[in-house]
Amino acid sequence: MNTYTLSVLSCILLFFGMVSFTALGHRAGRRRLRSKSVDEEFTTAVVDAAIMSLLGLLIAFTFSKAYSRYEKRRDLIVQEVNEIGTAYMRLQLLPAERQASLRAKFHDYVTSRYQTWMLLDDRTAAQREYEKSVKLQSEIWSDAVDATNNDTDDARKLLLPALNDMIDITTTRLIAMQSHPPLLVYLLLGALSLAAAWTIGFGMGGSERLSLLHAVGFAGAITLALFVTLDIEFPRHGFVRLDAPHEMLLQLSEEMK
Repeated sequence: MNTYTLSVLSCILLFFGMVSFTALGHRAGRRRLRSKSVDEEFTTAVVDAAIMSLLGLLIAFTFSKAYSRYEKRRDLIVQEVNEIGTAYMRLQLLPAERQASLRAKFHDYVTSRYQTWMLLDDRTAAQREYEKSVKLQSEIWSDAVDATNNDTDDARKLLLPALNDMIDITTTRLIAMQSHPPLLVYLLLGALSLAAAWTIGFGMGGSERLSLLHAVGFAGAITLALFVTLDIEFPRHGFVRLDAPHEMLLQLSEEMK
């Protein structure tokens, strides 16, 4: 089960859980009203406001951080394409007889980097492809060092730093792709959502019947906000994706043929 499917199922469960907790809260509110004296004052407005404020703050903060990570991942893809392109162009500084094999390995490397992303549904296949790209990195670096071994001019000074940047960005991208909030954050959001639903239902205890429109509307709004946050947080699946930036890697690979 991939992260997108798990996110969808979690949001569906949360939606029905919130509706159920609203109904339970309404029932508790009705019992509380029937059990108290007529002139007794009882209000949960302060508690309701505190819970709603905390829930809203956490959702806003989580959404903001998720979108920031999404933008960072997108920018890192563009940065990698630029750094690969720069290193590839600097192959022209090498002797002509040394360029052909390196250009072929560059093409295979860029294709492998693209395939690593496309295979993320299958972690085993993606890991194999990632290891293949790392191996190609090593081969490209070794060949470039060997080709510039007797060169103290532009080839060594310009090509090797560019290759170093190209290799370093893969680790940066890997860490950025794996960076997510701890599971505890999402569990806290789920628990607060259920608590907020219960307090809303409890506040409706003054009415004999629960307003399903309000119960479903509130649960839907919170669930939708959390679903969009998760969709942005894991951009390999769903509606918010990073396929378009990765197409630049494919285009670069085509240009290297």
